[in-house]
This record gives sequence, structure tokens and C-alpha cells, in this order.
Amino acid sequence: MSTQVALLPVLLLLIGWAVHAWWLHTRLTTARRDPLTGLWTREAFTRRARRLLGDPRAVVVLADVDRFKQINDTHGHAVGDLLLAAIAARLAHATHGGVVGRLGGDEFAAVVIDRDGTAAERLDVLARVLARPVDTTPEVQTTVSLGWVRAADYPGEDLSALLRRADEAMYAAKRSGRSGPRRARLGRLLGSVAGRRPGRRGAA
Repeated sequence: MSTQVALLPVLLLLIGWAVHAWWLHTRLTTARRDPLTGLWTREAFTRRARRLLGDPRAVVVLADVDRFKQINDTHGHAVGDLLLAAIAARLAHATHGGVVGRLGGDEFAAVVIDRDGTAAERLDVLARVLARPVDTTPEVQTTVSLGWVRAADYPGEDLSALLRRADEAMYAAKRSGRSGPRRARLGRLLGSVAGRRPGRRGAA
């Protein structure tokens, strides 16, 4: 009995440390998540994405909402937030098994592993899904432009460089759709491209 009494403070201390560690882990995880969309923040995304780039089957994807500033100006920031949250949910669902983050504003990035060689088909479907109207904002007419590259096509390039290339592909898709009807906008970069979209900043 005396032994059990002596061990009680030790047991309570261990339980206290376990609860504290769980609390700290929860706070850290929450801090690494974007509060609006629930996706990883830029810093958290970057760390996880770099690990996935060790796989030669990695594909880097970049997406943003077309005319998002106009949407905010016309319909208000609350509607813009609903749109971003809906798009983030679609991206997270479609990139299950990879990592997806919100880089800032209306810009999202993902790294996925193309295990079965169907990345082109899957991303084409994703582009079409992203182009669908959002139930919570039926009055908003917009599209999401998507660009992607295979890491294996650019051996030795880091995440920042691959994001810049995906950005070029995305911007090409955006330009090609400006005068056309509402549709999916998808671009893939297959070769070296000179120049970049002004103002694009890669991950640190």
C-alpha cells in the first residue's frame, strides 16, 4: 500500500506531462493551418512538400482563382471567403495522399505522387471540378486556373523553381481562357520557359 501511495505523485506527474505535450502538439498543428481553409500554411506546406519531392513521381501543382479581386469588390469579402473555402475543400479531396497548402490570397499549391501514371487525367478532372459553380456562392461566375509540372522533368530543381514553372503553366492556361467560355483551365509545362509571371514568389 505504501508503495502505491509513493508512486501516485509520479503517475500524476506523467499524466500531467502527457496532457501538456498533447496540448502543445494541438496548438502547433493549429498554428500551421490556415484559419479560413484549414489547409497547411505556406511554411508548413513547404516543409512537407520538400519531403515529397524526394520521390521521382512527384507532381507540383499551382492554382488560383480567376478575377478574385473583382469577386471581392463586387460581392464582398464574405462571399470571397466562402469561395476560397469551397475550392480548398475540393483541392484537399482531390489531392488525398499528397500535401496541399494555401500560399496566400487566392493561390494554392499541392504536391502529389503520381503512383499509377494518371496525373494528367486526374488533374484534368480536378480542373473541371474546380470550374463548377459553388453551392454557397451561386451568384459568382468564375474559374480556377491550374498549372502543373512533373519534378522528374526538371531534375535537381528545388520546390521554389518547380513552383515557378507550375506558375508559368498556370498563367498560360489563364491567358488561353480569357476570351473563351467558362471552362476548365489546365496547363502543363513540358519544357524550359523563359521568363515568369511578374510578382510571382516561390516558396522559401
